[in-house]
Amino acid sequence: MGTGPRWEHFDHVGDVGVRGIGGSKAEAFVQAAIALTAVITDPAGVRPERRVDLAAEGGDDDLLLLGWLDAVIYAMATRRMLFGAFELGFTPGGVEGHAWGEAVDVARHQPVVEVKAATFAELAVRRLPDGQWLAQCVVDV
Repeated sequence: MGTGPRWEHFDHVGDVGVRGIGGSKAEAFVQAAIALTAVITDPAGVRPERRVDLAAEGGDDDLLLLGWLDAVIYAMATRRMLFGAFELGFTPGGVEGHAWGEAVDVARHQPVVEVKAATFAELAVRRLPDGQWLAQCVVDV
């Protein structure tokens, strides 16, 4: 799979899979959030004009990823923003982080779809044989 943090999409009937890979679990979660933005628009075109605080809880790593991505989706929908950069840290039973982004500019961002929710389909957080971390799930579009 290569080394270094990265994100990718994978096919799923009717929806889109988002996958983050990183040297740490936190880095994989960040990359999964960037993959989420990339479902909508090119994350590189999102300016880091405003910081938004995010938090999620979950009983295990899989549920934490689901909560984290749903927190990103909720913030994008309610604030009418897109995010291109993230950071996070783990807390007992949860995750806290920040997203940097800007208001949606339809002409510039050319959003393709609206992401409605992260789902349990293909949900996985695990360490890969090469030592990297993987964080993935399918998002409902």
